[in-house]
Amino acid sequence: MSFRNFFLIITASLLGSLDVCAQKTDSIAPLADTVKKVSILPATEKNAPFKDAARLKLEKMTRRAAIHSAIVPGWGQIDNRRWWKVPLVYGGFVGIGLVYEFNNRYYHTFLKEAQFRGAHPGQKQNPLYINASDQGIILYKDAYRRNRDLSILAGLAFYGINIIDAYIDAKFFRFDISNDLSLQVKPSMLQQPQPFNHASVTPAVKLSLAFL
Repeated sequence: MSFRNFFLIITASLLGSLDVCAQKTDSIAPLADTVKKVSILPATEKNAPFKDAARLKLEKMTRRAAIHSAIVPGWGQIDNRRWWKVPLVYGGFVGIGLVYEFNNRYYHTFLKEAQFRGAHPGQKQNPLYINASDQGIILYKDAYRRNRDLSILAGLAFYGINIIDAYIDAKFFRFDISNDLSLQVKPSMLQQPQPFNHASVTPAVKLSLAFL
């Protein structure tokens, strides 16, 4: 075999190998593109929480009761059919108002007396407090002012309680709490084992919790 023929055989073999490699590369490329396309697909979204009609109605009821009680105290209790709570709500506001009026009235009374004594040393304006010292008048004035301010805070707190009560009542409106929960206390005897097959009896109390 001449060198020329040997060179042609080697060249043809190399060209064939390159062609096979090219075909393999072309066959792998589409697969890689497919894998790439699959990998960039968006992940499945989680299902949003589902709320049925009853739950939506309950949430609307709680908001409405709270807003109504914020606008007019006792309105939310009427929405929740808790009519018996309305007198309690207004009774609480009336009681706090009376406490405020009482402390405010006496605060101004002692304030006026303290101001008079400060402007006229040695003199006393109100005959009811002739025996009271100047320091005592100031202490009474400060005490009534503090109680008056506390009554204002108590009124704001009671206003908030009125809203919270309406919200909670509406929140648990659909729960049935009509079942009878009874607790019975009965005397009983407790036997305690002793050695030699003897048993001692001890007085005890038996508690029975019944759901009827």
